[in-house]
Amino acid sequence: MHDIEPWWGWRDEYMSETDQNSPFYRRTYNEFNFTNKIYNYYIHPQWDFFGSETLYVKILYINYKKHYALIELIGEWNDCIGNDIMFLKRELSDELIKKGIFRFAIFCDNVLNFHGDDDSYYEEWYDDIKEENGWICLINSFDHVSEEMDKYRLYYYLLYGEIYNDINWRNQKPAYIVQSIEESINNQQKQIF
Repeated sequence: MHDIEPWWGWRDEYMSETDQNSPFYRRTYNEFNFTNKIYNYYIHPQWDFFGSETLYVKILYINYKKHYALIELIGEWNDCIGNDIMFLKRELSDELIKKGIFRFAIFCDNVLNFHGDDDSYYEEWYDDIKEENGWICLINSFDHVSEEMDKYRLYYYLLYGEIYNDINWRNQKPAYIVQSIEESINNQQKQIF
């Protein structure tokens, strides 16, 4: 896992450590000293710790004028033991919502497992952004992760599943990714009605 680096392709446009509004503003990284671990496995030092012992994050891009954030995760999303959603909500999304972000694209290509518990933080997050037509979209979640999320009925609050999987987001510009997500949301809503 130590060689899985957060996506670096947009660093010429955005770096969370230089963004005054980012929860990771002024964070420094040591490329030669691996200190963060998920269980017994060291991870690349570019990943950001936000309180969870098993899940790390990287804010890849934020557009404050268009109100969206692109975020990448790595590890095991464990609400059951570690209450990871609480950390994700309190330490990341709450801080970004205060700055006007209400659309969250979360890349889950490196989220290996999900262990659910209560849905209260998901509901709260959704309630915080729904007035602004906001959304939380999980991109490229593994089938077993989506199935576990289904058991806890997280589809009431999160967008995920087949329609948002197999997206090659790394070769896209951030605005195009958000546009694609919104087109998928609109197409899904048209099918319902």
